Amino acid sequence: MAHITLSLPDEAYMEMKRHPEIKWSEVARHAIIEKTLLLKKSMHTTEFVKLLSTETRKDLQQVPSEKWAAFTKAVKKAGWKRTKYLTRA
Repeated sequence: MAHITLSLPDEAYMEMKRHPEIKWSEVARHAIIEKTLLLKKSMHTTEFVKLLSTETRKDLQQVPSEKWAAFTKAVKKAGWKRTKYLTRA
């Protein structure tokens, strides 16, 4: 496994010290994995949208923003669970 070094503002470091029960390296690891997966998905999403029919693209544009937000939240939650198990392997 690779190792990295992070620089943080003093204020953030002091706040972290107030919570020794939290494994901050795990927090950083999960954030980095989540961001890299998000970047990977966004590239594939663009390619995927190009494959959709014009009618399907129009239908997607008509989805209310509240429904889209709920769907996105559910997908992110499912992805986080998947990532959690992948990092344990």
